[in-house]
Amino acid sequence: MSEKKRAIVIGSGFGGLAAAVRLGARGYQVKVVERLDKPGGRAYVYEQDGFTFDAGPTIVTAPFLLEELWALCGRRLSDDIDLRAIDPYYRIRFDDGSHFDYSGDHEAMKAEIARFNPDDIRGYEDYLKASERLYDIGFDRLLNVSFDSLGKMLRTVPDLFRGEFYRSVHALVAKHIQHPKLRMVFSFHPLLIGGNPFTATAVYALIAHLERRHGIHFAMGGTGSLVKGLVSLIEGQGGEIRLNAPVKRIRLEGRRAVGVELESGEQLDSDIVVSNADAAATYRFLVPEAARRRWADRKLDRARYSMSLFVWYFGTDRQYPDVPHHMILLGPRYRELLDDIFNSKVLAEDFSLYLHRPTATDTSLAPPGCDAFYVLSPVPHLDSGTDWPETAERYRRVIAAHLSETVMPDLERHVVSSRLLTPLDFRERLFSVKGAAFSLEPVLTQTAWFRPHNRSEEVDGLYLVGAGTHPGAGMPGVISSAKVLDEIVPDP
Repeated sequence: MSEKKRAIVIGSGFGGLAAAVRLGARGYQVKVVERLDKPGGRAYVYEQDGFTFDAGPTIVTAPFLLEELWALCGRRLSDDIDLRAIDPYYRIRFDDGSHFDYSGDHEAMKAEIARFNPDDIRGYEDYLKASERLYDIGFDRLLNVSFDSLGKMLRTVPDLFRGEFYRSVHALVAKHIQHPKLRMVFSFHPLLIGGNPFTATAVYALIAHLERRHGIHFAMGGTGSLVKGLVSLIEGQGGEIRLNAPVKRIRLEGRRAVGVELESGEQLDSDIVVSNADAAATYRFLVPEAARRRWADRKLDRARYSMSLFVWYFGTDRQYPDVPHHMILLGPRYRELLDDIFNSKVLAEDFSLYLHRPTATDTSLAPPGCDAFYVLSPVPHLDSGTDWPETAERYRRVIAAHLSETVMPDLERHVVSSRLLTPLDFRERLFSVKGAAFSLEPVLTQTAWFRPHNRSEEVDGLYLVGAGTHPGAGMPGVISSAKVLDEIVPDP
């Protein structure tokens, strides 16, 4: 009996874990190497003072993608993971104190729209049709295709034109909806994957239909329970997860990947290498420039990177029952603030926030009578020049004061656990170029064929998954990037 072919997966984010499951199901002997002390990547879990804080993703929008992974291992997702539907999906609070409850209930959504502008109900329904068309094109026909040839891309162009992909998400929303607050409500989705609604291609408007069709869910025990579940699938296949094992370089023979060298000096051999590390960092730091033609340092320097994030994780010794599971607090500016973040690279005095209260759904994530939260502020990546060691605590205090004045009275008096994450952590801890939270920005010229390919254009036997390759960031995107491997990785 011949020995199994070996696959090394760099990084244990959702893309890497999903890739490991799929490769194991194909018959590869899989080893995942992770630089941190726990698996998960951006889905890392912090446990402190009796609180459990999910570091990053909290929204499950396409449970069927997870169900596929469990099915590959002869198991059922529901046997291991308790997914709970969230209603409303989000509460969007405007700077004047008014709010919009965004849900999957069509009649409830029309009633919410009517409170702002009854004339926009018809436009909303037209927008939903446009979103569904884009879903049929983008999710069903684009997400699981490798796009490693220009021909594949060109064959999709007529469909994309019919979906008005050349518009931005905001422009598509504005075509159908007139009220300025409602335009914000229906255009914010690209921010969930690191995109500017005013420049992200309209393809990403498919997220609205994705949510309506499949709902918004939360994994009981936190997103970390999904990570644990995926690790159990990999280990059940005979795969291995190596922690505290940062990769120094991808080893090459000629133009073929033959394994990796760890920073410890240990060399690991493999038949293929799959990188779930940031795509730009993979090429910039793990593959020598002499072996790169398309993704040379100069091109990587010219690329557009997503915004970064400032995240404050905190626990309180009281509960805030009026705060829903997901809440978006919009600041006084919308387009102008996004321009500061994405284009001017300026840390503005005002901000918009995403407030996550998982204990609204799962009280086990905090001690009795307490609440767990994180609040996230989109900020420029490290090209802003912001001195985050100097700025972080001041910025946290300003955010805390705002929350106290709006939706969480006397907040600072009740905080009993606290932790910060800044763009520096994305660069140093998560190995992301410029501290970008979502890798390359999802603009038209960096979408599909124009992103780093899932099958490396530079190195034979090297494959990419995760936010920086096709189809892009977000949990459905990175899990789908692993699905592409089934099309392009040779049988072992």
